[in-house]
Amino acid sequence: TTIIDKFTATNYSASAATLSVNLVAPLDNPGNANLLVKTVSIQPGQTYLFPELIGHVMVSGGTLSTIASAATAISIRASGRTIS
Repeated sequence: TTIIDKFTATNYSASAATLSVNLVAPLDNPGNANLLVKTVSIQPGQTYLFPELIGHVMVSGGTLSTIASAATAISIRASGRTIS
């Protein structure tokens, strides 16, 4: 089990781009039921800190699913801590 401590996304492109994030349980699929962040617009050169994700718990085998509007525009960095 992991607690999300930080999640950032930086837009390195010359145009605005959007990003959505799902917290997906094991054997589940991304969808509205597990959508944490729906379409955040990130301007060129901007870093968004995603306060909506901080403190959420990922169970063992779970994943974060991200969907961006442009394939190479956004870089993501996530960190957390494992708890037992």
